[in-house]
Amino acid sequence: MLLPALFAFCGFYVGGAKAEMYNNATEVVLMRHGTTTVLSMQNNYQGPPEGFALVVPVPTVIKQEQVKTLPHDVFDKIDTLGAPRLVEYWEQDPCNPYTHSVEDMAMVTATSGAIEEDDGEGERDREYHVHVEARFSVGEYNIEVLSAKQSTGLDAWLKDHHYKIPDGAEPLLRPYVEQGTKWFVAKVDPKKVHFANGMATLSPLRFSYDSQDFSLPIRLGLANSKGTQDLIVNVLAPNNTRYEVANYPNLTIPTNLPVTDAVRTRFGEFYAALFDHALEKNPGAVVTEYSWDTGSCDPCPGPVLDGNDLQTFGADVIGGRYKDVSSFNLTRLHARYGKEVKSDLMFRAVQPITGGRGVPDAHGELSDKVTADGTNNFQGRYVILHPWDGAAACEAPQRGIWGGPNHQVASGAQPATNLAFAPRGKVELASLLAKDVPQIGLLTSKGQTPPIAVENKGCGCQSSDGGGAAAIAGATVIGLVLRRRRR
Repeated sequence: MLLPALFAFCGFYVGGAKAEMYNNATEVVLMRHGTTTVLSMQNNYQGPPEGFALVVPVPTVIKQEQVKTLPHDVFDKIDTLGAPRLVEYWEQDPCNPYTHSVEDMAMVTATSGAIEEDDGEGERDREYHVHVEARFSVGEYNIEVLSAKQSTGLDAWLKDHHYKIPDGAEPLLRPYVEQGTKWFVAKVDPKKVHFANGMATLSPLRFSYDSQDFSLPIRLGLANSKGTQDLIVNVLAPNNTRYEVANYPNLTIPTNLPVTDAVRTRFGEFYAALFDHALEKNPGAVVTEYSWDTGSCDPCPGPVLDGNDLQTFGADVIGGRYKDVSSFNLTRLHARYGKEVKSDLMFRAVQPITGGRGVPDAHGELSDKVTADGTNNFQGRYVILHPWDGAAACEAPQRGIWGGPNHQVASGAQPATNLAFAPRGKVELASLLAKDVPQIGLLTSKGQTPPIAVENKGCGCQSSDGGGAAAIAGATVIGLVLRRRRR
């Protein structure tokens, strides 16, 4: 059964005769420095293995030494690091609130093969106007790099070489052919692929190229689309560099929102609903979900990226041009679109931002502002707050000191991963919010107030106060704050 939420792919799938190929999960990682791009992608497809291949437009001829297969676990690592996260804070004992300092009281979790070289002349076919620029094998992939003078010829070449082109693919091929784009065709040997329930998980592929443009082709992914698609792009760049799209609206996901305890067991579903609602109010936007140094996080839903991970994603390629490969910035961008998409994603470098940080104040409030800063420290973070509900019989109880449960120092967060498979349309988003969120439209918490104890001097009683929400800079960041964000 195909799921309605699909991950987009920066090319399209083709299969053997009578095959229908549908893409339903792709993770893309781009490492960029200067004019060099290293693209890594992990793909799952559903369908028969015979004659399966993926077709990706690339700006230049890709050679065998520019292609590698990668381990799966490194994609899980980067997906977890940049994922939206759920955290919890406990109000500390008002009569003994400083067992650990506020800064130490951290948030805790809520619950290659044989190579066949081309002779340089390649295969010329007057009928198709297709030239095979290179041919080689890597892992389970037999790869051909093509150039074509006519989209109809490329369409015919693939069909006559026993690929079933998705209906309507030829018009999608045309603008790329007219621009002189090359074609990276990776055919899979089904004997080398493991299938489970009709789903094949292929080895991730990585290839590099040089181009003045920094872009990701997404229009061809519509050829395999069965509806709305999700695309998550992780961009790794040195020098604290953050990226956003240059040809679509940009939005930072609302962050530091207090949520009810029910979110603990349905965080992915909650986040999918929040994301969909934000896009409903900002149609066509590409959402920034994370921008942070790869060697740190606060809180950490999993391990940070180490030097070996960065080498895997392309630091070995750009190392000759960028000497310090010990630390990069990770930007996570999330788009959701359908047949209406008209252009590929174009990226541009932009100034750093900060948001989704900080410890609750004495009233249990967290800033939900997103501002420009000198360092990237932005994350989509959602918070369950637990006010002190025990005795407070001392002479001067100190309310509003937050940390781990029972003075235990622990760090971590629950990440929202596999968002393409999160249930949609079954949750009332407003019922899971602990306060109103006016910055993304008419969404309200229906009168709920967060169970937050306010500071009360002189007695051990506690009360609740909903508080107000600070404004968020959504599609644009206004102003410049040149200072380092501190915890």
